[in-house]
Amino acid sequence: MIDALTRYEFLQNAVAAVLLGAAACGIVGSLLFVNRLSSLAGGISHTVFGGLGFSLLARVHPLIGAASASLIASLALGWMSARKRERADAAVAAVWSVGMSLGLVFVSLAPGYKGDLMGYLFGSVLAITREDLALTALVSLASAVFLAFQYRRILAVSFDPEFSRARGISSGLLFGAFLCLTGLTVVVLMRSVGLVMVIALLSIPPATARMLTHRLPGMVVLSSVISALSGLAGIAVSWWLDLPAGASIVLCAGALFALVTASVRLLRSTAPVG
Repeated sequence: MIDALTRYEFLQNAVAAVLLGAAACGIVGSLLFVNRLSSLAGGISHTVFGGLGFSLLARVHPLIGAASASLIASLALGWMSARKRERADAAVAAVWSVGMSLGLVFVSLAPGYKGDLMGYLFGSVLAITREDLALTALVSLASAVFLAFQYRRILAVSFDPEFSRARGISSGLLFGAFLCLTGLTVVVLMRSVGLVMVIALLSIPPATARMLTHRLPGMVVLSSVISALSGLAGIAVSWWLDLPAGASIVLCAGALFALVTASVRLLRSTAPVG
């Protein structure tokens, strides 16, 4: 595969996509995980399908429909769960079902060929373009800037919300900005693994990293590394075995999770007591 990588631009773009997207996966996925909001990615991704269906019906660029739908879904989720975080599950279920239903209606009404939609549903990392790479790099950079400038507030709101409220730290705007960032991350990941499996890439690497560290900075770094390794391994498996790239990436992430889980349990069982 190394020889093919030096010859084929589409493979180079695929590798660049998973490496650039790993930062966004690590940052956004870790923040979703520590706030117990991983299901938000699923709700937003299904709403993005509604945006894709509308773009097909309106004959506009798919990214316009996807990005618009992700931002609308993010703001709607933020508004519905603004007062009580416990409402997030109900909000996700509502946005999830409505977004998916709208997508199906729009797709059924749209005339002409609909095959391109499958690439967004199930991923097509080997069809990544320069435009996709630029968007992925921009979202990853935005994720890093968001974490760097809001780190202390994120820690306070994530791990001690009552204390942060007592100190007058407003979480509404921070939560809304984070949800918009999550929506944009879903949009850039849909080209790699597809909307159907995007929730896996935003939840499995952070869950794996959480078993290795209890500190948020370490979790972000490890989650990004695990995302990158899963992406590279998935591309290699897809190339060698002629399998779907998106599914291969998610399966490699799952294999790493299983390996780390088994290793941690083995170390704990063999560790001396006392």
